[in-house]
Amino acid sequence: MEFKRLTLFAGHYGSGKTNIALNYARALNRDHNNVVIADLDIVNPYFRTKDSEAALKAEGIGLIVSEFANSNLDVPAMPKEIYALVDDRSQLGVLDIGGDDRGALALGRYTPAIAEENNYEMLLVVNMYRPLTRTADDTIEVLREIEEACRLPFTAIVNNSNLGPLTTAQTVLSSIPYAQEISRKTGLPVKMTCAKEDLCPSLAGQVENLFPLSLQKLYYQIDSEVPYGETDV
Repeated sequence: MEFKRLTLFAGHYGSGKTNIALNYARALNRDHNNVVIADLDIVNPYFRTKDSEAALKAEGIGLIVSEFANSNLDVPAMPKEIYALVDDRSQLGVLDIGGDDRGALALGRYTPAIAEENNYEMLLVVNMYRPLTRTADDTIEVLREIEEACRLPFTAIVNNSNLGPLTTAQTVLSSIPYAQEISRKTGLPVKMTCAKEDLCPSLAGQVENLFPLSLQKLYYQIDSEVPYGETDV
């Protein structure tokens, strides 16, 4: 898997950025040391990378998250450690950006340093089954709003089109033309197409750059299985 030092996941609210960011950090960690995932989501305080804190620590993956995450305080505070992650070029960073342009505003303060190093990927997570991103044109409008808010251009697309627990292999296959149309209209490549792990055998050989997902369990759901997409993260 080709990667940059910093990988940023952004997109429409509920597109699945958090789960993808966690899985991507784990994929990097299989072959590389000093992987850190940072939660920059100031829009949605309920679905957080902190829910996987114990598992990440056990795997040796660093976590940067607001001290108020998973508390009863909804405070849009950014951890100061994110500056260190952006500046310390010995670390591999995966950044989970808040949804839409409002969430991307938090990224703006780090943009100059990220752009100066120029060793990053800004990945647009898309889902054709979400209400406001059903067409390529609607999705591109979200893309432009996010770029304007954070002043950092996207470099590639991540197709995470799914219907939650109703997702089948055909659901994923039907989204391929949608992702390709976004790619054609923006000039951005489709870096990968995501699918839950148990669907990947049915999709193997039919989807380029297939990326399997294991799903995060939330701190208030750890005693039960979480169906694909139900958490809307």
